Amino acid sequence: MGTDTEGTAGTCTGACPCDEVCPVGKALAVVGGKWKMRIICSLYLDGTMRYVDLVKKTKGITSAMLSSSLKDLEADGVIIRKQFEEIPPRVEYSLTDRGRELWPILHRLIHWARNEEFDGDGDMIYGRTGI
Repeated sequence: MGTDTEGTAGTCTGACPCDEVCPVGKALAVVGGKWKMRIICSLYLDGTMRYVDLVKKTKGITSAMLSSSLKDLEADGVIIRKQFEEIPPRVEYSLTDRGRELWPILHRLIHWARNEEFDGDGDMIYGRTGI
């Protein structure tokens, strides 16, 4: 990219329709990283889950990383953390409406990564070669 289209601090001037802060960058900050999309997909496909179940679904994640990711997703309004006042304490996580809105986007991204082509209605037509 030439210097006339390069912005600073995540902006690009003249090259795309971004605002002062790139909306794509903002979205990737919410769902980016190795674990957040896996957590979102697990909660979408399996529904409300307890912490221990999320650990099992996201094999390889450390407890600290899961805890951090869940806190970030909660702060961004993607998940809800519900704590039950019981002994022993019980906590459940589920997607908010905003979090559920991510599924079609992530689903298309999955198919894009697999090189699968869609028709105008979002139905897969066939796989492409590449990636």
